[in-house]
Amino acid sequence: MTADPIKEALHRLPYGFYSITSRNGNEVNAMVGNWLTQVSFEPRLLLFALSKIAYTHEVVSAGGVFAVNIFNKEDDAVIRQLTKARAKKPDKMAGVAWTPGPATGCPVLEGAAAVIECRVVHLLDTGGDHDLLVGEVVNALILKEGNADTTLTLPDLKWNYAG
Repeated sequence: MTADPIKEALHRLPYGFYSITSRNGNEVNAMVGNWLTQVSFEPRLLLFALSKIAYTHEVVSAGGVFAVNIFNKEDDAVIRQLTKARAKKPDKMAGVAWTPGPATGCPVLEGAAAVIECRVVHLLDTGGDHDLLVGEVVNALILKEGNADTTLTLPDLKWNYAG
């Protein structure tokens, strides 16, 4: 038990760990994120909580597209190289192998098991430190075998982003 039961309870929510890639013209970016879920069947919509200070926020706002790169547990080394904020590592895409997604042009990262490409439908101000990014799924790529049990999660890394 802790002095902050809300924080402790929030830490019990398991999250996947993904790379969110974006594109605006020739500018591309990749970040890591975990607050992601599907919120509609028809149309197929994803919801991602995007930090207001993330460089990706600027790129997505201007470009109107993003992609979710999903990794298998054994491929965590690929995504770990993207954990530094662009402010700390301005050249974070240097040395990252990727190809443009067929529907959005957003980076499809080498090593990803699956990729979901989205067109921005809404970017909603929550009044907090993250905005809600709603994207309509326009394409998906399956690049490796896997399922929800093989997908990399924050608990697999012994990391937490909650509380």
